[in-house]
Amino acid sequence: MWAPVCLGLGIGLYFGLPVEPTGGQVTIAMAAAGLALVAGLLAGELAGPVLLGLALVLCGGSLGWARTAWVAVPVLDFRYYGPVEGRIVGMDRSQSDAVRLTLDRVALGDMSPSRVPQLVRVSLHGDQRWLTPEPGQMVMLTAHLSPPPGPVEPGGYDFRRQAWFKRIGAVGYTRVPAFAFAPAKEGQAGLALFRTRVTLSAAIREAVPGQPGAFAAAILTGDRSAVSKDVMEDLRASNLAHLLAISGLHMGLLTGIVFAAIRGGIALVPPVALRVDGRRIAAVVALVAGAGYLALSGGNIATERAFIMVAVMLGAVLLGRRAISLRAVAIAALIVLLRRPEALMGPGFQMSFAATTALVAVFNGLRGPSAHWARWPAPVKGALTLVISSFVAGAATAPFAAAHFNRIADYGLIANLTSVPVMGMWVMPWAVAAGVLAPLGLSWLALAPMSWGCRWILGVADRVASMGGALTWVPDPGPWALPMLAMGGLVVALWRGPTRWIGVLGVMAGLVVWSGAERPAMLISDRGGLLGVMTDEGRGLSKAKGESFSAQVWLENDGDGADQLAAAERLAAGEDGVRAFTVAGVPVTHVSGRGASAKAAALCREGLLITSVDLDPVPPGPCDHWGPKRMRETGAVALTNAGTLVTVAETAGRRPWTRP
Repeated sequence: MWAPVCLGLGIGLYFGLPVEPTGGQVTIAMAAAGLALVAGLLAGELAGPVLLGLALVLCGGSLGWARTAWVAVPVLDFRYYGPVEGRIVGMDRSQSDAVRLTLDRVALGDMSPSRVPQLVRVSLHGDQRWLTPEPGQMVMLTAHLSPPPGPVEPGGYDFRRQAWFKRIGAVGYTRVPAFAFAPAKEGQAGLALFRTRVTLSAAIREAVPGQPGAFAAAILTGDRSAVSKDVMEDLRASNLAHLLAISGLHMGLLTGIVFAAIRGGIALVPPVALRVDGRRIAAVVALVAGAGYLALSGGNIATERAFIMVAVMLGAVLLGRRAISLRAVAIAALIVLLRRPEALMGPGFQMSFAATTALVAVFNGLRGPSAHWARWPAPVKGALTLVISSFVAGAATAPFAAAHFNRIADYGLIANLTSVPVMGMWVMPWAVAAGVLAPLGLSWLALAPMSWGCRWILGVADRVASMGGALTWVPDPGPWALPMLAMGGLVVALWRGPTRWIGVLGVMAGLVVWSGAERPAMLISDRGGLLGVMTDEGRGLSKAKGESFSAQVWLENDGDGADQLAAAERLAAGEDGVRAFTVAGVPVTHVSGRGASAKAAALCREGLLITSVDLDPVPPGPCDHWGPKRMRETGAVALTNAGTLVTVAETAGRRPWTRP
């Protein structure tokens, strides 16, 4: 059970390195892993597990290195504006709710094909009436493209790493019309499942109009493009967003319903039930249904992870072993990490396995030989199971959700208690029925009652999100708090004997570290146009509009629920685009707006001079000038409470995904 923990520790250490290891260093690490493995097999009970764990740690780091090299593709290394051609292989919506296309077979003007990214993601803004995107369609557009953006603050979330492992080499947007120059049928090779998913999603939304139909399409096909921003915010604020993502809950419900239906159907025919093992047949059919669901949903990482977990449990049924155990969870985690080691760093993996591990550990304890669980009446056990599972899963995932999304849904338990049973006992059974009836053209008979459950869930989300105090904002925990919490929780769940409770000390230490985490006294965007200065009221922003993504992330990482406009009112207005103040003992002058160059020429005095435009020449004086050109090299900048400057380039290191 500790094997995936050790493997994951090695993967985490690899991703935390400031510099990419060389092939020679990885070879040495693998040789050391081999020696540790042999020594561990020959050693006694005390040293053996330690040496085997060390071997797995070294293998985890080497696995991360190998995966990074395997997915390497060209990444755009400059800002590009010009013609873009490509085939549509992905469609979704951006944070600004614009249609977003992922293109392969990309051509960029006269650029050499060897330098062109394998995948490009472009958001469509403006009037796009001339294009109805379809999978496989060859399109042309004039777009602004740039390398995947780095963190908006030192130590922050790095989209470049995610893009690297998705093989996305450029992102951008267009404000001019996009056109199709070849029909979808000419580029449909290899996109059959994608086309089927889009077709089914459209059919579901046609049969069930409005947001219930969009919700139904999302949980059946993974297509969230029609779910509105307001609904998404309600689901997040009520801790019901997990119902929208096709993950362990959906895969477990679907395969569980299929398993129960097949096994129950066989049991109803005594001559058959006496001659065949209904459990094994049901497990095979449920496994096939799960694989079909995985393919239909687009095979994203979360769904793949859920399918692996379900496949391990159904495999245990086929082998006559216990299906739900911590060993089954460990095997699933090992498979996921071996396939996609980068998944360890994402909230999906962390929250999914945290919830599953905690649930299995708790219910194993309740069903232990000293428990009175088995003596309770079935209705009482059912109600308690719902309450306990919702509470345990919520408590296990809360630190990860708070660390990644900076929010805690205070009424999440209430929302889940009133929605998850509807999902399991009403929505998913009708979804299975819709799949069975679809070949007959009668899926609408099941989609109609299914929509009633979807409406209930969306109504609960809206109601809970509108309650006072529905959200508590949480500051960023820093780099060490979450690993300490996770390791402490793993010791409690996986260790044996009373010493397991030592893990509680790890959890408490993580919470102490989190509570003491400091936020920067000042943040500077990578363009120099936006400043965020910590005040007594919270972070004040230098402008109420523009660079809204950076502003939003800064405030969320502060644990501040204010919007950009409210945050801008906290900072005193400057005169004629010039602001001067002292932060952490450092004099700061910020110049922006029209005529910034002329105004900055006379302001190069002791301290920092930050401008939203490059100064040519840099004015004489003792100032430390930061402008767009310099920050293109360093990324965003933070001024710590100790008065030192830290840049994104320093904290992100020199890794394949950080190199321009």
